[in-house]
Amino acid sequence: MDERNLEPLLSVAAAEAEPEDVMPPVDAPAGWSLARREAFRDFHRASFTGLDGPTRTRMYAILAGGEVVGMVRMTRCEQPGTVETGMWLGRSARGQGLGAAALRELLNAAAAAGMRTVVAETTPDNPGAISVLRKCGARLREDGGKVRAEMCLDSALPAL
Repeated sequence: MDERNLEPLLSVAAAEAEPEDVMPPVDAPAGWSLARREAFRDFHRASFTGLDGPTRTRMYAILAGGEVVGMVRMTRCEQPGTVETGMWLGRSARGQGLGAAALRELLNAAAAAGMRTVVAETTPDNPGAISVLRKCGARLREDGGKVRAEMCLDSALPAL
């Protein structure tokens, strides 16, 4: 993520996602208010410095046909060699295999950055996320109403 794709990402978020699905909660009027849009920009700009920056997060725009359609990120965890990932896609980009492709790219980037494990968390009522995680070789376990995923980067990724 950088300034070039930040506004296109915000446009997709505002048109095709709910604020709570694409950014942390903020004290702002409901919906995509001006205050929430600015908080979205600030949230993403804070990660421009990458894994070694203050947020310990690297974000990537997900592109389809040259257009920004979502975002995938990795954030360093306290456990050395481990990052946590999350992603979102605009509604019109879902169900096309883009999530699995983006996660595979992120797994490769994490391995290149020296990581050994990528973890993720979703809910049992998010079949799209669960499917993407399975396609990328995640070991899944349900725990307290959450689905926790772990992907070991020491083994080869399963073929698509």
